Amino acid sequence: MTENIRINNPNVKYTDTHIKAQYCYHTSAVRRDGDTLTVTPSVSELEFRTERRVPRLGVMLVGWGGNNGTTVTAAVLANRLGLTWRTKTGEQKANYYGSLFQSSTVCLGPGPDGKEVNIPFRDLLPMVHPNDIVFDGWDISSMDLGSAMERAEVLDWSLQEKLRPHMSCLRPRASIYIPEFIAANQAGRADNILKGTMAEQVEQIRADIQDFRHSSGVEKVIVLWTANTERFCDLTAGVNDTAKNLLAAIQSGGEVSPSTLFAVASILEGCAYINGSPQNTFVPGAIELAVERNVFIAGDDFKSGQTKIKSVLVDFLISAGIKPTSIVSYNHLGNNDGMNLSAPQQFRSKEISKSNVVDDMVNSNPILYHNGEKPDHCVVIKYVPYVGDSKRAMDEYTSEIMMGGTNTIAMHNTCEDSLLASPIILDLVLLTELCQRVCVRPQGSETFQSFHSVLAILSFMCKAPLVPPGAPLVNAYFRQRACIENIMRACLGLPPQNHMHLEHKLQRGFLPPANPPFILKIQPSNVHRLTTLSPYNAIFIFPFAIHPSILRCLLSPCNISTDIK
Repeated sequence: MTENIRINNPNVKYTDTHIKAQYCYHTSAVRRDGDTLTVTPSVSELEFRTERRVPRLGVMLVGWGGNNGTTVTAAVLANRLGLTWRTKTGEQKANYYGSLFQSSTVCLGPGPDGKEVNIPFRDLLPMVHPNDIVFDGWDISSMDLGSAMERAEVLDWSLQEKLRPHMSCLRPRASIYIPEFIAANQAGRADNILKGTMAEQVEQIRADIQDFRHSSGVEKVIVLWTANTERFCDLTAGVNDTAKNLLAAIQSGGEVSPSTLFAVASILEGCAYINGSPQNTFVPGAIELAVERNVFIAGDDFKSGQTKIKSVLVDFLISAGIKPTSIVSYNHLGNNDGMNLSAPQQFRSKEISKSNVVDDMVNSNPILYHNGEKPDHCVVIKYVPYVGDSKRAMDEYTSEIMMGGTNTIAMHNTCEDSLLASPIILDLVLLTELCQRVCVRPQGSETFQSFHSVLAILSFMCKAPLVPPGAPLVNAYFRQRACIENIMRACLGLPPQNHMHLEHKLQRGFLPPANPPFILKIQPSNVHRLTTLSPYNAIFIFPFAIHPSILRCLLSPCNISTDIK
């Protein structure tokens, strides 16, 4: 069910093509003077403009024939077809459980009875529905998606039988294969590879994107890497440090990873590119190229099971004043991802991605952790073929508590790996597409601007979030989720969700105003006195001159519009 939301605020305007919202962004600057911290609040007036028309979206997956690629494609087909199937526990129905936008809710505010009104996250703004996504992609294995789905051993057999006629007609395009970047044990799958030089391979990927766009009729294409984890690529001056050098290295056959080649091809085609694996795809030259072309990039590494829980649990412990001192994470899995990660260099990429997830939470509490201090953190991944896609994750968290005490939490988590990753893939592409329709104009500027090319709002879905230079790196789960929710609320002119509920916490309480919006007539440009045209004919007296732009910011949360003459 889709809810229709209409914001009753004169600072929000709906046209046939856009939602336009005046928004006051409140923040604070902190300066240290000796032992004193001086906090200076500030307000910036912004205009958000969101395109209402939802395009036909195409998604091209690198690694389309792998566990994640086949599972997400099958899930969308099953939901689109409304499939049901029998299991030993009864009838199952296709759903999008695990998707932030399709299966979680946000609170709009209290209703007339005082109870919170919660709506599906997807209904805040116009968004593509996953059922409408058109898939294509590449894989080093030539196996059709019906056979690849069977090889993955993720979905129930009865569901596979219903999906096979729809999946078997889908076949991946030839992909880039550079053996030294992935484990040697992947060579047996590599029967569908592009020939030629690096430059020729990039041109072929670009041609594939163009062909998909024209043959499918999609209006936008987003490319997402869900293929094997690669080893880290050396950062080398003159090779990948600038966009110019990176493009030159591709022409000369320098060391450039397949994931970076796909990124370059996507950026040159104007397609957003998302890295779902832990390797350093976005070398400095790739980031610079994306910024130059004003194309979105995001990553790295899907945050699905063990790491998602870690970003919640460590945030809870440190926020509660408890000091984690040791975090030991053990995994074993038997799918092709586990097979590839059994090679030391590929495991090292994953180890780095999984180990850095607690850093921002540790750094946020100098009471618990002195400079340079952090918990011992060990990550182990083992390949056990028998368990297949059903990854086992075992964690032990040891913490110091009051007066030298020790608290230990041991956790066992059985993750259906691809069934957790697939809804994250959907969320990544849906949010990326939405961000392509949002632009912002600061007060005084004549032009709108998009989000930064490094799309940090996607951090919620990533183990090792990529952020713009100088931006804070946030891994804490609820801060990441609040960022997405509050930016989407800003697009509607709504204030951030602060959970204060002051109307219920005062001795005598109070009711938020339910009166018609005030209309302020402001004259001249700097005023001491304001008279409202409302049923109450209210008068505001100021002991100092106040500029109308500042007044708008102060009054917009109160549903008071300004009519400036």
